[in-house]
Parts: sequence; C-alpha cells; structure tokens
Amino acid sequence: MDDADYNSEIDINRVMERIPHRYPFIMIDKVVDLVPYESAVGLKCVSMGEPHFQGHFPDKPIMPGVLIVESMAQTAAVMVVSSLGPESEGKLVYFMSVEDAKFRRPVVPGDVMYIHVSKKQQRGPVWKFHGEAKVDGKLCAEATFAAMIRDG
Repeated sequence: MDDADYNSEIDINRVMERIPHRYPFIMIDKVVDLVPYESAVGLKCVSMGEPHFQGHFPDKPIMPGVLIVESMAQTAAVMVVSSLGPESEGKLVYFMSVEDAKFRRPVVPGDVMYIHVSKKQQRGPVWKFHGEAKVDGKLCAEATFAAMIRDG
C-alpha cells in the first residue's frame, strides 16, 4: 500500500476489501480522510431503504444508536487494516468494550453522517478509540470503544 492510499478517499469497493461487512450490515459508504495509526473519518449516507427503518420506527424512522456505534467501529477497522497493510485485509475486528456511549440527537433518513474516530491507545492486537458521529457539524453520538484484530 502506498502513500496515495492514505491521502485519497477510500470508496465502498476498497472499504469492502479491507473489512468483511456486507449489506445489510455495512454501516459506512466510504472513508474520506485517513491518517495511518491515528484517525479516520467515515461517511454514511443514511437512506430510508435501509432495513432497520422498517421497525425503528415505522412512523418516525431513527437510526438505532447501536448501529451508529457500529459505524464508528467499521470506520476504525478500515483505519486499522489500512495502517497495517494488505496482509491484514479480511481480518476481523472484534468489539471488546464500549464505554461512555452518549446519544445527543437522532440520525434520520436523508442525513449524511460523518464518523470521526481517533486512536487513543494500541497494545498488540488491541486498539482503543474515541468516536464521534456528526450530522451538519452537530454531534449526534460519541463513544469510547476497544477492539481486537484477529484472523477470521
């Protein structure tokens, strides 16, 4: 992987090369900024066609908070795999903990959600991050979480 990969957007096809998630559970559409071993910004275009909106909630669709946290984890996973290089592509990144999750405003169909993640710590295969989800520059959710990268 060369430096050009870090300075350009990572489109959905390249995201799917890095993480194993697929529809209906891929929660980011692309990564718009990535600093290896430090941070990444993912983008999610929230659409009414997503299956969770059928039941959450039929008359007032709101993206479930757990899926917003999952979007943070997927953005972090793309950053980790992109930082470690091609030999880590396809490996799984497992949640180990989620702390201090706060949900400040709803995310709804039509929103463009930017997911900012930054590495707080790394020890071996365990990485700890802080994530924030924003719409129109306004904080919608935040959490601190830890994950471990492993072979499938």
